[in-house]
Amino acid sequence: MSKLNIDQQTIKELFSNKRSDFLIPDYQRPYAWEETECQTLWDDIFMFAFPENDYTKFDSDNDEYFLGPIVTFKNDAGKLEIIDGQQRLTTLMLLLRAFYSKFGNMKDSYAIKTSEDISTCIWKTNEFGQPDKNKLKIDSEVSTDDDKEEFLTILKTGLIDVTQKSRYARTYRFFQDKINEFLQEYPAYFAYLPTRILNNCILLPIEAESQDTALRIFSTLNDRGKPLSDTDIFKAQFYKHYSSLGEKNQFIRRWKDLEAVCDEIFAAPSGSPMDELFTRYMYYERAKQGIKNTTTEALRKFYEKDSYALLKKNDTLDNLEFLAEFWRKVSVQDEGFSDRVLKALFVLNYAPNGMWTYLVSVYFMQNKEADGFLNEEKFYAFLNKITAFIFGYAFIRPGVNALRSPVYPEMINIVSDLPVTFAGYEFDIDNVRNIMSSYVFTNGRPITKSILAWWAYTDASQELISLDTNLEIEHIYPKKRQENEKSLSDKSSLESLGNKALLEKNINIRASDYRFTDKIKYYQGYTTSSGKQKTGTKVYELQKLSTLVSDYTEKDIVDRKNRIIEGFMQYLKDNGLVN
Repeated sequence: MSKLNIDQQTIKELFSNKRSDFLIPDYQRPYAWEETECQTLWDDIFMFAFPENDYTKFDSDNDEYFLGPIVTFKNDAGKLEIIDGQQRLTTLMLLLRAFYSKFGNMKDSYAIKTSEDISTCIWKTNEFGQPDKNKLKIDSEVSTDDDKEEFLTILKTGLIDVTQKSRYARTYRFFQDKINEFLQEYPAYFAYLPTRILNNCILLPIEAESQDTALRIFSTLNDRGKPLSDTDIFKAQFYKHYSSLGEKNQFIRRWKDLEAVCDEIFAAPSGSPMDELFTRYMYYERAKQGIKNTTTEALRKFYEKDSYALLKKNDTLDNLEFLAEFWRKVSVQDEGFSDRVLKALFVLNYAPNGMWTYLVSVYFMQNKEADGFLNEEKFYAFLNKITAFIFGYAFIRPGVNALRSPVYPEMINIVSDLPVTFAGYEFDIDNVRNIMSSYVFTNGRPITKSILAWWAYTDASQELISLDTNLEIEHIYPKKRQENEKSLSDKSSLESLGNKALLEKNINIRASDYRFTDKIKYYQGYTTSSGKQKTGTKVYELQKLSTLVSDYTEKDIVDRKNRIIEGFMQYLKDNGLVN
């Protein structure tokens, strides 16, 4: 059984201990606290130290405020390598340094004593207990943190200037401002606050006997205010593996580059952008393992199997780099893809859920060629097949969870070099037609945009639109006209699929509620009275429509709705998805 040294300690006890020589290792993530987290910490400590804004109500012998754990292990150099708690520890160091700077010009006995106590927490001391201001109690080697030297300089000097914009500088400046405000409002008992922080705020240092043990603890804990992402844990495992191979520096460089790519292309709703990459890769590995179970394991649970054996395979990092680069090329619409493939990928970006990204990731990993690209003909056919199925299935059984049953077996087919058929889930064409005919295509339903994006690209003349273009749903026959004229015999026609199209946001704002005859110039582009040229839409259907008709009527809405639905029925047939 692994041994742990666990001993609840005050900040002063932990930081001033001569054994406390902290190191933030190079595989850790950069400092990430913002003003929100700092404000919460300051408010919590203040309310603890001054109950009901009254310093006399504090019991210095019994009151304690728990700040959380600090997980470390002693490395070969004898330093306490921080595995968990570095964000908290860094912030507390900056807070204490801000207090120390403020006490520098104070001469009363309380200020001098508190200043001495703080100094032993920031700097190492000699045998007489005197601080050596050239030797900090903490060092940082974080490989991806370009500002770590600024952190160490602030601790050494207590000085910052207006040009310094790092998170360290912002945190330090924040605490300086709070301390100044506190001193002005409560000058009579200013020294009590840092003293109570030092003596009554509690940390739980957990010193593990090895990095392995520390990492296991690390995987179950969260930093205050900043949950550990799954990839923080994966990074530590990778770091350990590549260090054992003598490739630590190469790994650090590769990881930093990988993070940069992920930050550029993935907007993760939670966790980190890297988590999204690991998720997409997980589906490839699941498929290779033949896992059809529709209950998908949490990301960390999947990778931690057999002591993170998957992360210790030499090709895993290579594969992650290949996959990230593929998605980078997709995001920038790389010219290495054919125009029709890029158009198909554009349509999938408007899919009603994200399942397509997992399918495409599995397909890429299995079929990538030496240059990182795919056979164009086969890839294009694959994209159309999954587009037709995912869009069609959204009408039968909406929601990403429902897609797991038909999609997971296809992922296994892909890694087995078998064709994607969605066997057993073919569509009854009449059923889909009836559902789409009666479906209420509100703007809030994702499938509305999905079908409109697909329909736009059924015309070969539709040019490729940049993925960063903000497209909204346009009512060709405007709502305002119906409110004023009541000219639609069936008011549901207003929200009909036949009355909607994608349109650039800036043009949609200008076209707004104008009658179709007045919208034509916005679709086509025009010159303002001041001579400024306003470009028209890149949606070819609207360009063409504006040249063919002078008005858009209820009959046009009905006819267009039928064309879209019948076009989609044919699309299902063309892709072999009809029983």
